[in-house]
Amino acid sequence: MTQYLEFEKPLAEIEGKAEELRALARQNEEMDIADEVAGLDAKAVTLLEELYADLTPWRKCQVARHPDRPHCVDYIDTLFTEYTPLAGDRNFADDHAVMGGIARFNDRPVVIIGHEKGNDTKSRIERNFGMARPEGYRKAIRLLDMADRFNLPVITLVDTPGAYPGKGAEERGQSEAIARSTEKCLQIGVPLVSVIIGEGGSGGAVAFATANRIAMLEHSVYSVISPEGCASILWKDAEKMREAAEALRLTAQDLKQLGVIDRIITESVGGAHRHREQTFSAVGNAIGAMLEELTDKAPNALIRDRRQKFLSLGEHGLAA
Repeated sequence: MTQYLEFEKPLAEIEGKAEELRALARQNEEMDIADEVAGLDAKAVTLLEELYADLTPWRKCQVARHPDRPHCVDYIDTLFTEYTPLAGDRNFADDHAVMGGIARFNDRPVVIIGHEKGNDTKSRIERNFGMARPEGYRKAIRLLDMADRFNLPVITLVDTPGAYPGKGAEERGQSEAIARSTEKCLQIGVPLVSVIIGEGGSGGAVAFATANRIAMLEHSVYSVISPEGCASILWKDAEKMREAAEALRLTAQDLKQLGVIDRIITESVGGAHRHREQTFSAVGNAIGAMLEELTDKAPNALIRDRRQKFLSLGEHGLAA
């Protein structure tokens, strides 16, 4: 069953009516409603194009959080072969909000790391809704070290509201773990590419996305804080999240202009969740292109490229 967002309610009514007519036709084969159904389908396509032609930043947040949007596990299953998951930080525990392991991408050995939100109630609780604890970031550090040691390119898939802010996470050094993960991203002498596939929230995202090349799906978001959190701090009112989303400049289009990301991956009309196979193909092509740009670079050049990329961000911001 299609899950509709708040701004998609008019579309839900049209597609619902079309489905009702199809159900009636299945029950009574003598009914001739083909023209009426075709008319509703055409109207739905037009409305969908209009709704997604110029999404506001807040609506992009809603699309990025859509429960049916492809998650890390879906990309791993589709784009990678011989995936072997590696668990644990060798210190405290395994964090199920972070997936990682060795795999092949286009028959090339790589290390893959990503946030996983889960796709139903049970898995979302198990995955902590994609909010990593310190052991998740320390697991990522372990995998980054391994990639550097064995000269394996690293691909990270970012989809998190932010790092988990719970008491236990703070006791185990959440801030330090995020900082160490970010530092490790800057130190490894292998290609590191990152894709924001849904939400890129705060330092929890930066810890995986301090990469040589960063891509974002067209309707993903990437920001220092969620619109609701920003509104609560600045206006003491979480309901002002629409204004906050505008001010944060968290869309792929804004971030490309500011130089924070390198490329935007186009989504089909209606978002990644409506056309999953096309999304997988587009993301796979983008990853392949980004890795190709870095293939012949020496380790020192990769490290220098990555550091300079982030040191120059303030220059982009001032220019904008």
